[in-house]
Amino acid sequence: MLEIENLQVRFPIKKGGVLGTSLWLKAVDQISLKVLKGQTMAIVGESGSGKTTLALAIARLVPIYAGKVLVNGIDLYGLTRNELRTQRRKLQFIFQDPYSSLNPRLRAGKIVQEPLDRLKIGSSQSRKERVIQLFDQVGLRQDQLRLFPHQFSGGQRQRIGIARAIASNPELVICDEPVSALDVGVQAQILNLLRRLQIEMQLTYLFISHDLGVVQHVCDEVAVMYMGKVVEQTDRISFFNSPLHPYSQALLSAVPSAVPGGGAKKRVILKGETKNPLDDSPGCSFASRCPKVEKHCWSSTPELKPFKHGHLVACHLV
Repeated sequence: MLEIENLQVRFPIKKGGVLGTSLWLKAVDQISLKVLKGQTMAIVGESGSGKTTLALAIARLVPIYAGKVLVNGIDLYGLTRNELRTQRRKLQFIFQDPYSSLNPRLRAGKIVQEPLDRLKIGSSQSRKERVIQLFDQVGLRQDQLRLFPHQFSGGQRQRIGIARAIASNPELVICDEPVSALDVGVQAQILNLLRRLQIEMQLTYLFISHDLGVVQHVCDEVAVMYMGKVVEQTDRISFFNSPLHPYSQALLSAVPSAVPGGGAKKRVILKGETKNPLDDSPGCSFASRCPKVEKHCWSSTPELKPFKHGHLVACHLV
């Protein structure tokens, strides 16, 4: 369904001085992933690890430096604008903030209809009928079609965002922290809605989150990002039961409720400073914070490689 090959996103950072040269910030650094149809792949990591930039690059919303993004074998970055419009029907986005992602000047029905209009799907009448169907599908009432975003609760606004995302009958939906701005009770409702829609529409999700409790509830596979790289990738059960990378272990130790069975784990405290993201010297990018660091970690960059049963990890100590 979705295949990412050696994806790189770099942003120029200009140094000071009259003759200042530009350095490159590697926001996404040589990432390769594969998500099967009907699966949910979670991308986790701290803020600033590159999760959202990766999602935007997959949706072709930011330029890439190198690599490929293939949806059903078609490279999105090899398409013309007209060809991309056709592919847009298959790939949609649910944003983090359900308020700022909705146009405050448009009524809810028009917001949901917008992708149908832009992609020229169906007749004018069929689009209106489709919007009514979508409102019912996400648990909103028909009399709410003419309301503006500020007249809805946070959970209802996210339902509008979900309705807009599924309007074109996509195959892949990128969910960028879709419940992080919501109360816990509302989070559960939205997650259950996403799961129901996935089953009904055979959707594939790329789920961006820093909340491991949420990830445990929704995902099939987990990829852990640190400073633009994937440092561990495995299935949900292996990740929550047997994380291999010290960074993954630290993340899980900070959220005891995310561990199956609810057993408390010893908290792993990360000390030291984060490596300068502009520092391109060799060595593990996590070495300065790793509680298990060894001498060769500072001089040799670990590659993401198989451990067993499809469990991938980038660590010299495994």
